[in-house]
Formats: sequence, C-alpha cells, structure tokens
Amino acid sequence: MKILRALLLLSLTIFSSCSSPPSYASGPKIKVLIVDGYSNHNWQLTTQLLKGILSPTHMFSVTVSTTPPAKSTEGWDNWRPQFKDYDVVIQTCSDINNSGPAWPAAVQKDFTDYVRNGGGVYIFHGAQNAFADWPEYNDIIGLGWRPATYGTAIMVGSDEQLIRIPPGQGLHTNNAPNGDVVVHQLGDHPIHQGMPRAWLTPHLEVYFDPRGPAENVEVLSYGRDPRYGENWPVEWTVAYGQGRVYVSTFGHVWADDTDPESMRCVGVQTTIIRALQWLAKRPVTYPIPPDFPTATQKSVKPAKN
Repeated sequence: MKILRALLLLSLTIFSSCSSPPSYASGPKIKVLIVDGYSNHNWQLTTQLLKGILSPTHMFSVTVSTTPPAKSTEGWDNWRPQFKDYDVVIQTCSDINNSGPAWPAAVQKDFTDYVRNGGGVYIFHGAQNAFADWPEYNDIIGLGWRPATYGTAIMVGSDEQLIRIPPGQGLHTNNAPNGDVVVHQLGDHPIHQGMPRAWLTPHLEVYFDPRGPAENVEVLSYGRDPRYGENWPVEWTVAYGQGRVYVSTFGHVWADDTDPESMRCVGVQTTIIRALQWLAKRPVTYPIPPDFPTATQKSVKPAKN
C-alpha cells in the first residue's frame, strides 16, 4: 500500500506540473499600466491582445487606464493616472487625425516626471504618431510620425550605418504598405539576445523618414521599404533622464481587424515580453521559443476566431 500511495502521489505531481501553464516569473511581478482611450488604430482590441500576450507568462500584473470621452470636461479633470505606481507604462493613445485630445497639462507633467525619474515606457505602434505639439513627448520618443520640416530622420544604410537626414530634406513620415518584412537586428541589445539576426514577420508597416529630436536614440533593428529598397528603423530605444523608452512599429491593429497576424507573430510576442522586462530594469530572461521565426519562415500562432 505504501508503494501504491507513493506512485499515486508521484503521478499526481507529474500531472499537476504538466497541466499547469509554464511560469517565467522570477521575483515580484512587473507592474504594467496600459494607457488607452483613443487612437486612429483599434485601441480596444490592441489592449485586449496585449493582455492576452502577457497574462499566460505569469510575469506581469496589468492595469488599464482608459481616458475619458473626448468631450467629457469633468472626466478629464479627474483623470490622473498614477504612473509612479508602475514599473512600465504601455502608451497606446494617439491624437493624429483628430483621434482625440491632448492629455491635460498635469498628466503630461506626471508622465514626463515618471520617465525622467526612472520609469519605463513602451511606445506602442501608433503612439509614436501622437502629440506632435508636446515637446517633452518628442524628446521621449526620439523619432515619430512628423512632417519633413520637423527634426532629423534616421535611415539605415546598406552597410548598416545610420544616416541622419536633416530637417527639410526627405519626406514627411509615412509607411510602406504593410506585408511580410524581414527584421534585421543591429547590435546586441539584451532584448534580442538569442534571437536570429534576421527574422520574418507578417503585416508590418515600415515607417519611412521617422523624425524627431533623434537624441539619445539607439536603433535596435530595421526593415526594408519594399518600394524603394531603403532601410528604416523598426525598433529603437531612447534614454530620457533616468528612464528607459522602447519604441517599435510592431503591432499594427486596424479598425476592421479581429485577430491580426501582426499580434500573433511569435517573434513580435516574444519581443514585447522581453522589452517589458528590460524596461522594468529586470534581467531579460523570457526564453526564445523553438518556433521563433527565421529569415525565410514566418511563425504565427493560430487565430482564436
């Protein structure tokens, strides 16, 4: 009976460990605040998909702060996200094309102080289109969707050296048609440690002529504009005060999307998780999965719909 009881306990232990989802958490969970509420992209679905990527890892506690409706005066007076309570803020709001208003001055100051004093910020896809009239935001993102007269653009040469394009030269920021794009890694950033130097991702927009103050910017990767063969940054980081900022064009979620490939890509999902670890100033430990895409083969998780 003792032998049978021991075998039963062993089988239950094995079953329990196999049936539980893997946990990659080490230490306290990373506290993440997603700020949403308006964008020219599908911000509701973006938030839903981000939570779906982060939750299974058991590494994050996620809170969402949704802005009030655009014309709600009382709501805006009371909207005051407590950025300082979080390790990382994922910023998804964009006011481009009159999608929404500027944040109140007090919230702008809180956000700027949060980053300057050591906070981590993930500028998610369309959020780099946002707040062109907010000087500190331009400094925080380094490069964004701006007119040709605004700031310096950064292009990546065929020798992978950065080419700085002065204000007034080149084009307004825009994007090539989205499609399958090979992401080429530059340098050896901790976010990319262990990834292939080049990997294929679907439904990616390559932003050409991204512009801004372009100061304290480290370009992490680039993609090629399929029309003109020019290389433009896909991911970059910015040092702002004591804070860390990560910006990328990954994660295009359009109005009519339901479960887009852009967010089901194994490479994109892995990068999001590892970027959040780095932004939180934690060791980047999330493993590179065996089905990570290669330079010639996409890797996309099945649609849930």
